[in-house]
Amino acid sequence: MKDLIQMIKILSRNIVRFIFLVVLQIFIFNNIQFNGYINPYFYILFIILLPFETPGWLLLILSFLLGFSIDVFSQTLGIHASACVFMAFFRPAILRMLIPRDEYEIGTYPRIYYYGFSWFLKYTIALVFIHHLFLFYIEIFTFSDFFLTLLRVILSSIFSISLIVLSQYFIYKK
Repeated sequence: MKDLIQMIKILSRNIVRFIFLVVLQIFIFNNIQFNGYINPYFYILFIILLPFETPGWLLLILSFLLGFSIDVFSQTLGIHASACVFMAFFRPAILRMLIPRDEYEIGTYPRIYYYGFSWFLKYTIALVFIHHLFLFYIEIFTFSDFFLTLLRVILSSIFSISLIVLSQYFIYKK
């Protein structure tokens, strides 16, 4: 019974986070653009903060739903859905690469609170860069402006990573 209550708590927390991040992205972050080079994508925080124990199939489905939700409201025809699934596909490998010496503790989450700033920064940089690289190159769908697109990837990644890390101090304290 206690496990069921805990599971319902985790599920409801993630549903609220999903909705909150989609609304935030659509109404605030989609309207922020600096000279066409910096576009913050804060909504991917949902994938970053999913519990370690999330099965791979569920991770991919949730990532697709997240990206699809952004696509529907942004009219981007599956670009965000594909970028989110791509990012989710690499998440387990990144977690294995960054595994702490004592393994990941059951009941903990990928957050600064549990694993520290350095670990969270490496984890976030890897996932955000993978997402943005896929997103911007699939959006432009050509390599003719390779370096210009790479500049967009880097600048948008820096801005998104900064927002995600700051959120750990202001929103997700525990």
